[in-house]
Amino acid sequence: MAIKTMVGARVKRTEDPRLITGGATYTDDVRLVDILYGAVARSPIAHGRIKSIDTSKAEQVPGVVAVYTAKTIGDFAAPLPNGWNLTGVRATRRYPLAVDLVRMVGDPIAWVVAESRYAARDAAELIEADYEELPAVVDVEGALTSSTAVWENAPDNMAYRIEVGDKAATEKAFAGAHKTVSLRIVNQRLLPNPMETRGVVAKWDAGPQQLTVWATSQIPHLLRTNLAAVLALPEQKVRVIVPEVGGGFGCKLNVYGEDVLACRTAMLHNRPVKWIEDRRESYFSTIHGRGQVDYVDLAVDQNGKILGLKTKILADLGSYAQINTEAIPTLSTLMLSGCYDIPAIYGELIAVYTTTTPTDAYRGAGRPEAIHLVERIMDSAARELGIDPAEFRRRNFIAPEKFPYATKTGVIYDSGDYEPALDKALAWPTTRGCAASRSRCARGARSFWGSAYRPTSRSAGSARRPRWVASAGRAGQSASSRAARSRS
Repeated sequence: MAIKTMVGARVKRTEDPRLITGGATYTDDVRLVDILYGAVARSPIAHGRIKSIDTSKAEQVPGVVAVYTAKTIGDFAAPLPNGWNLTGVRATRRYPLAVDLVRMVGDPIAWVVAESRYAARDAAELIEADYEELPAVVDVEGALTSSTAVWENAPDNMAYRIEVGDKAATEKAFAGAHKTVSLRIVNQRLLPNPMETRGVVAKWDAGPQQLTVWATSQIPHLLRTNLAAVLALPEQKVRVIVPEVGGGFGCKLNVYGEDVLACRTAMLHNRPVKWIEDRRESYFSTIHGRGQVDYVDLAVDQNGKILGLKTKILADLGSYAQINTEAIPTLSTLMLSGCYDIPAIYGELIAVYTTTTPTDAYRGAGRPEAIHLVERIMDSAARELGIDPAEFRRRNFIAPEKFPYATKTGVIYDSGDYEPALDKALAWPTTRGCAASRSRCARGARSFWGSAYRPTSRSAGSARRPRWVASAGRAGQSASSRAARSRS
């Protein structure tokens, strides 16, 4: 189908029949002869020094083939990959099993392989570890002043600090502002929670020295490259096959310790090894998304034009740097201008280690966090100025004739026309959601824009652009007055 006919057309998805009829193949559907099953014993504490690990009970479980700790699994040629290594970063080193310290609840401390999944899981639950428990560091703001360091090379728990924009120009803009508005925003952590959890099947062919891996991965080529590096194999001797992923959203855009453990034990025993993450494991062993505290300040003039933007982003990296962990918050700083013509921007980013699950790429990877903080401060400024939030945005959109547009954070936008999109967004509730939005506001809730809006009547010759005014439908007004407005 030609591109010009594809745009906006309904294109039949070729994969749907197998997905909706149960004919698709997921990683857990891969069944090989003589296969072993893996299970992970994990730390129940957020931070502690490993004093000892007793695997004797686990080894006695019928069907158990082997139990490994960091001391018995053997050395690896490299730690788990960190894909960025930003300049000046205080880097972490993570191996598939915790060596001396655990730094998060769920940190893997032992690996069991057995003849059945049930035997492997039962054995993993019998592994006993003795810890010298250390204080947990779970608050991204408190971590910077905590006396407990997650990593010795980062005594203040700061992984790195960067600045973007022009600080002097921004301070000058604020000094001459008609009004300034400030916000502290918590962009909370979240779980990616894909329908299909992570999983891996590894098969080693000793003759040709060939490793074949089936994995729920979004990055098969990078997975192959990094497995080869960690396991000291030529890259051409590693083949990665990705069946149906079952949802990724960024969380499967990584190389995890379980991938390496399955491969290593397949090589040690010359038998295929399968590991499938359970739902509970997924909540603390798969990366999390977001996790920022943002301080935002906006300067405006008396006409509702933005003069400058200041931000301080505290980004929670968690306990380890995965492939993209260090880079994700930097994408927030690049997008601070949003879709607005902001003449002066200064941003400070402080990335912080905590004793929590690592954060990494999730649904937009740092960029939604930036848009969220920009749109929140836009709403606050509009309220402070007494200007309709939609009109405030119109006054500050980047004009179409200014493209290509260079933002003050160093990004060049090649094209854009934002006002028609806003028109469509505002027009949609007139037929579907306006009454419901007013009703929510009457109960004390807030709509997307921060309050509810209703269209005013227009004459036949008025401009195409709809005009919006704040709805008076707030808590405390009578039901009859709200009903009268809904009929107008």
